[in-house]
Amino acid sequence: MTRLTRRTSLGLLLSAPALVSFARRAAAKEPEIYTEDGLAINGSDPVAYFDAKGPVRGMAEHALSWNGAEWRFASAANAEAFRAAPDRYAPQFGGYCAYAASRGYLAPTIPKAWTLHDGQIFLNASLRARELWLRDVPGNIAKGRANWPGILG
Repeated sequence: MTRLTRRTSLGLLLSAPALVSFARRAAAKEPEIYTEDGLAINGSDPVAYFDAKGPVRGMAEHALSWNGAEWRFASAANAEAFRAAPDRYAPQFGGYCAYAASRGYLAPTIPKAWTLHDGQIFLNASLRARELWLRDVPGNIAKGRANWPGILG
């Protein structure tokens, strides 16, 4: 039989707030949009992936807020295009790593690890993750959609 001493009881009592705090953090829902320093796609222009065929740095003077994140654009025209149809231009899986989403977890992304597929942009955590993603894009999309948005917490 285990016996609790005063010291053990006091230790458990004092650690309880830390355990509750940890559990609350662990159960906290992740934001719908992945950001770094509050910026979606690390400040890259999402419309440019379609027009310029890759990441282009956005500017603060062409920024707008959508879904809890700041999105930056290389031009006022790109900002307006996004404002009119954000779901068309925003990366899938909230800008989190598409390969990770297909595997059931969240990971950050880098703007240069991207894929345009069926008119949608998918970002990955690294160029290596992008290589793995490209092995079965339709299958990985299906797996990611099955996991999304449940993996946000």
